Amino acid sequence: MALWRIRATVDDRPGYLSVLTASLALRSVNILAVQVHTTEAGAVDDFLVDAPDALTEADLLGAIARGRGRDAFVARAEAEGLADQPTRALVLAGRLVHDQDGLGEALVALLDAAEVRWRPEPLTGRPGYDDARMTLADPAGGSYEVLRSRPAFTPAEFARAQALVELSGTMLRRHQEQTTLLLPDGAELTVRPAAAEDTEAVRELHARASAATLASRYLGGGAPAEARLARLLEPAGGRTLVVTSGDRVVAMASLLAEGDLGEIAILVEDCWQRRGIGTALLRRLLAYAARGRFAALVAHTAADNVAMLRTLKRLGAGPADRDGSMVSVTLAVPGRESVGDETPALS
Repeated sequence: MALWRIRATVDDRPGYLSVLTASLALRSVNILAVQVHTTEAGAVDDFLVDAPDALTEADLLGAIARGRGRDAFVARAEAEGLADQPTRALVLAGRLVHDQDGLGEALVALLDAAEVRWRPEPLTGRPGYDDARMTLADPAGGSYEVLRSRPAFTPAEFARAQALVELSGTMLRRHQEQTTLLLPDGAELTVRPAAAEDTEAVRELHARASAATLASRYLGGGAPAEARLARLLEPAGGRTLVVTSGDRVVAMASLLAEGDLGEIAILVEDCWQRRGIGTALLRRLLAYAARGRFAALVAHTAADNVAMLRTLKRLGAGPADRDGSMVSVTLAVPGRESVGDETPALS
């Protein structure tokens, strides 16, 4: 038996796929995998099949024609083709996470392309495709031209390629935004935007934090529930930063959007406190707010959280509003008009 890849177009009508598969079955062709691509010309059926060794390409083309298939493409396949397309795409995405320079090679593998050409010039117009050519923007600059004479590209393949490009862009931005934080005592930490995959490490950070630290951060004590933790890691319209020492997250800072105001909060593991991490994180959140639409930032903290209040004051904290055991402090965003100039600053 031999592996073959078959692609053919049939009318997108009930029963037409079964006619094609029945015609292949009459030649003892075993279908191992099938995908259906919807196009304007009809349903493009993509098969991976196991056929008797005696069958030739002409035999398979004949069976396709008798099964009402048209625009047929037949080629020998390798054992690697046994992986279904979703699995194949996920494997390539996983590789791209660890190698941001591998986008061109990933596109070749994803699309079974004959050639991928990279050009330094940015893409003119929008990404797109025709039967034999696909054009895509390179998130790192420049553009890709993906070439394949046959079979013709389909909308589903273009969507997969675009998803891979978007993943590459996300990873590139994350890598560019990663910085090294050198503490006064010489320790080196990494600061970067948080992501969903940090959930477990951030959960462990909360587990290591003392009750007093959690109470200062959440004003009610206790770690956040799973749903809230997910929102904190990837806040809509805001930003969360994590600080790592090796694989361990030792601090996090969040900016949550509330209209044109941003609420900021910090959690630093007990053994890393009073070493400048909180100040460094607040400065970065202020810089992020200055690039966005935020008019001001607000921090809520315990009235006895002296370290946090001193940090906020050093960064120009404006109005202070005490309500029982809680203090609310406003920080002006650089480049915006000051908020509440007549209100006394923290003392």
